[in-house]
Amino acid sequence: MRTPHDQQTLAEYFQQWMETFKKPAVSPVTYIKYENTLKHIRTYMGTAQLDVLNRYQYQTALNKFAKTHAKRTTSGFHKQIKAAVLDAIEEGLIDTDFTRRVIITGREKAKEKVMFLSYSEWQILIHHTSKKSEHSFNLIIYLSAVTGLRFAEVLGLTLEDIDFKSKRIIVNKTWDYKYHTGFKETKNESSVRSIDIDTQTLKIIKQVIRYRKFNSPDQKVCVDVAGALPVSATINRYLKKLCKILNISTISFHGLRHTHASILLFKNVNILSVSKRLGHKDVTTTQSVYLHVIKEMEEREIKLIMKIMKTALSE
Repeated sequence: MRTPHDQQTLAEYFQQWMETFKKPAVSPVTYIKYENTLKHIRTYMGTAQLDVLNRYQYQTALNKFAKTHAKRTTSGFHKQIKAAVLDAIEEGLIDTDFTRRVIITGREKAKEKVMFLSYSEWQILIHHTSKKSEHSFNLIIYLSAVTGLRFAEVLGLTLEDIDFKSKRIIVNKTWDYKYHTGFKETKNESSVRSIDIDTQTLKIIKQVIRYRKFNSPDQKVCVDVAGALPVSATINRYLKKLCKILNISTISFHGLRHTHASILLFKNVNILSVSKRLGHKDVTTTQSVYLHVIKEMEEREIKLIMKIMKTALSE
């Protein structure tokens, strides 16, 4: 005999399922993923009833979803639905698994080519953003370009993290810009660090503090006039437009971190110092990421050695 549950839509069942079985067991960040899946079910499968949906209808909905999402995202969306559907079968609410043997497609994410600004381009960028640092996006870009901080690390900076006396920035937390859960721990233990900054950068931060009338130690430094922080997509779009305006190479926000490290290495800063500044676990990580820079440095050093030898032999 069928029960009133038969009239449930997939969306209604999934919501009940995730609230009952997932909310108490998973982290807040993971639960947000289930909430996102529920939104997508409502968008792509509407009011489709749980006991009426068939494999063809489900595949069609999944195909529509895949047109605007990466294959990995589509796979994650499907896996969460399938887990709920299998429980529905076990509960006797439906007889067949309509998620069985579906084809997972999606937009193939193009591998992002890491780009670096040249030293002169980097100078143009930091000069421009430093002069317009009252705009929070410019401040965020400037701070990453001159410190090598990750996006989440820049957003996580508060007034108490700025040591004006010692001329340092303290990195001990990040901001969850993706799921909006607030402050989070750093990427790893090595990411907790202090970074020396120059007098000009301190002056810029002081100007922003005065301009925004910040006074609380836990005040986030990089918020806009409305007290909000941007997501990565927003800041990347802004940076792309800014690079075009300044007529410099277009890079992603993460490219600012790579540019910072590359410039330090080219300027003969010890790789151990660069590694600590970036918050890498060890020098091996730095070496693997910036291998191309190190090879160019080695070639430069070889030329210097040959020049020294040639000079010595000719004297």
